[in-house]
Amino acid sequence: MAGTKNVLGEPLVACSMEPVTGFYRDGCCNTGREDVGSHTVCAVMTAEFLEFSKGRGNDLSTPLPEYGFAGLKDGDRWCLCAPRWQEALEAGKAPRVVLTATHEGALEHCALGDLKRHAIDLS
Repeated sequence: MAGTKNVLGEPLVACSMEPVTGFYRDGCCNTGREDVGSHTVCAVMTAEFLEFSKGRGNDLSTPLPEYGFAGLKDGDRWCLCAPRWQEALEAGKAPRVVLTATHEGALEHCALGDLKRHAIDLS
């Protein structure tokens, strides 16, 4: 997906290859028409967020070996659905984000200022 930009208007960098994330399982928070959930926010998982997500019906921590999914743990990076990150923000449970790996499409659901306040890669 050449030319893909992050929320800072720079080239999008990989979010995680261990575990491999992204809607397209390419390690990046790339998106396209078929990604109706907008998996565009590169977030650093916390136990608190994983519990929040599980309570909302999206269990990201339980392994699903039949799909090659080991389950996420505290500290893992993962491409979250932007609306879920926004929901977590409003509930006070939003995980930190990696702006350079967060696709510009996230801005359709999340404010840049909110993402920046939760960024781990701003100095």
